[in-house]
This record gives sequence, C-alpha cells and structure tokens, in this order.
Amino acid sequence: MKAKTLKKDKINVITLGCSKNLVDSEVMMQQLEANDFRVSHESSSDDNNIIIINTCGFIENAKQESIDTILQYADAKKQGLIDKLYVTGCLSQRYRDDLQQEIGEVDAWFGTLELPRLLKTLGADYQHELIGERLLTTPQHYAYMKIAEGCDRTCAFCAIPIMRGGHVSRPIPELTARARELAKQGVKELILIAQELTYYGVDIYKKRALAELLQALSAVDGIEWIRLHYAYPSRFPLEVIDVMKASPNICNYLDMPLQHISDKVLKGMKRQISKQQTIELIHQIRDRLPGIAIRTTMLVGFPGEREEDIEELEAFIRDMKFDRLGVFTYSHEEGTSAYAQADDVPETTKQERAARLMEVQEDISLDLNRQKIGRRFKTMIDRKEGEFFIGRTEYDSPEVDNEVMIPAANNYARIGDFAWVEVTDAQAFDLFGNIIPKTKI
Repeated sequence: MKAKTLKKDKINVITLGCSKNLVDSEVMMQQLEANDFRVSHESSSDDNNIIIINTCGFIENAKQESIDTILQYADAKKQGLIDKLYVTGCLSQRYRDDLQQEIGEVDAWFGTLELPRLLKTLGADYQHELIGERLLTTPQHYAYMKIAEGCDRTCAFCAIPIMRGGHVSRPIPELTARARELAKQGVKELILIAQELTYYGVDIYKKRALAELLQALSAVDGIEWIRLHYAYPSRFPLEVIDVMKASPNICNYLDMPLQHISDKVLKGMKRQISKQQTIELIHQIRDRLPGIAIRTTMLVGFPGEREEDIEELEAFIRDMKFDRLGVFTYSHEEGTSAYAQADDVPETTKQERAARLMEVQEDISLDLNRQKIGRRFKTMIDRKEGEFFIGRTEYDSPEVDNEVMIPAANNYARIGDFAWVEVTDAQAFDLFGNIIPKTKI
C-alpha cells in the first residue's frame, strides 16, 4: 500500500468525449485551482492522489471507453495508488444508479450540472465570481467557446437531451466578455460550440441570434479566427453566412452535421428537413459565400436503412463534394425514440457502409487538396512534431481536419503564430508546404 503523507492533495482530471466536455473540465479545473488545489489535466505523473473522470455517454464506443477508464482507476485505487476516485459527466448523469452498484471503488458520482456538489465533496467552495473562467487545456492560441448548453431537438437516435437537458443560451454580453478575457490570455482562435449552434438565442432573445453574436465577437481585439461547429441544417439562419462574408476574422468554415439524405431515413431520424431542402440549403450557402468549406457527418445503420438508402447517400456525397466528412455508425441508445425500433442493421454491415462512404470521401478530399497545390494560405502553426511544423488553414479545425506539414529543416515558425504557406504537395487528408518570407508576400 502507498504510504500516507501530509502532502497536499493533487488532482488529475481525465476528459473523455467531445470539446463540450473539455470546456466543462476546464471550468472545473479553474474552480479547483481557485480553492488552492494542485490540479493537472490527463497527467501521466504518478503523484496524483485524486482522480476525477469526466465521462462521455453519447454512443456505445464512447460509453465503453468511459467504463474502461473508470475500471482502470478503480483498480489503481484497489492497489493503493490513488486515494479518491470521482466520476462526473454524461455517462454518470445517465447511468449513475447502475454504475454505483457495479463499481464500488468510485467515491462519488456526479451529473453534468453538479459541479458545485462535486466541489463541496472535495471540501471546496464554488467561486461565483469565477463563472465563465477556465483553466485552458488546449494550446494557448486557440480555445473552445460553449455558447449554449443542452438541446431542444428530438432526433430519434440522440440521447444528448437526456444527459444535458434543454437548450440554454448564454447572453451575448457574457460571451463577448469571455472572448476578451481569452484574447488577453493569448487566444487567437475561438471555436464556437453547442449541441446546436444555430438555435442560439431562441430561448433568451426569442429569435435565432447567432448572426448578432458573431458580429459582437468579431469586434473583439486579438481574436483573428472565429470558427463555427455543430450547426443544425433545419431552419438554418442564412444571415449567418452574410456575417461570415462581411467579417474577415470569421473563418469560411461551417461544421453542419447532416446525418443522412434519404427522405425515409431523415424522417425516421426526426431531422425535420427533407433531401430537397438540404440540397437547396447547401447551394444557398455556397452561392452566398463561394469557397466556404463545409464539414459534415453522416450516420449509417439507422433502423430500417437499406442498400438503396446508402446508394442514395453515396451519390449525394459524390455530387456535393464536401470539403470534410466523417461517418458514424448507429448506436442503439436507451431512452431515445429509435430504441423502440429493432436495431436491424448488423454491426458488420454498419461498418462496411461507413468504410464505403469514407472511401468516397477520401477520393473527393484528395482531388480538392490537389487543387490547392501552388496556392497560398494563411496558416495557424499549432505545434512541432518530429521534422515538421504542423499547421492549419482557416478551412481546418483542430483534431478532426486536414493539417499542413511544413518541413522544419528549411522553414522557421513559432507555435501559435500565423504564417503564409504555399502548398507544394497534397495527400487525401494532409497538405505539405513552405512558409513564404514576409518580403515575398
């Protein structure tokens, strides 16, 4: 057993799942630090005696990863390697009663909105004056900004409203103040996130107010890129595209998960939009802002999906030529309306369909990337890895999109700075290039 010492507690926060979870962890860490705790994020050090796991419960794979992580640290507690183990987040919110019976080593379980209770359990006070402040875990030059919590949609496959509750927007003045504080910390890129970005403002302003929020944020000194994630296609407010076009510091990038294109499947998913409406929306967006990069995700294997639906989706992807595209397989989730249906698409078929669509996208991405050879792009330098500086253009978000590989041997760059890069070569999901000296720009 580990010998007890009088050392001050040291907390290691483990974050699983999406960027929205990451923001929650950052808020938690700021509160802990304000209470004089030593706190780290996903540290590999063995001197952390308290572990807090912020879990994901979105789909089966994410749930399994969360459970495996909890069991890993439960075993560490059995061995005396840690003193306390706490679990929070979406999985805990959704399955707390079952989990606490199965995993007795966890000292306490907390839901998604129970940060004050978690702090109290640790003997800490919730610092109201710190609302909105975070201890950033991302590189200093970019940060995620959660503009709303929860979701009012009733998509048949999605359990997020069960775990996160209804949609709650944060006021524009509050978000603008946060942006100013982040800019003071050196943040140059804001990545706006929510369960549904385009529903922003309906609850507090009685209208969709994302365009007004973007105008306010784009005026914040020091913020050079603003990026939009998770825009719902139904009733998409096209004035957002007009603001993007008029604002040089709003990236020409839109993450808009479409999930499918077959009218039969869209209706089953309760997506509140048709195939024709989707096609018209994409054309309207591209007409208003030529050159915009659209990222989307598709969901395959939904109950009742047939081969003809996949053929229709494949043809749609070929026609639309999305700049970025990801594919998920359907997960049969308790509490969703789709759970009442038979999960009738075999797992192997789901995986085959996902791989098939990604092969189509790989060809599209390679073709689009090759068209960039010889062109110049403003590029954010994220990090240095081996023999390369790794950067991103405005058309790429961290973790999920293309990267620009810049040979370090004959290029100089500083992490967190922008540079103009001329693309010299391209692969399906990566670009290669050299930094253009300022004298030649």
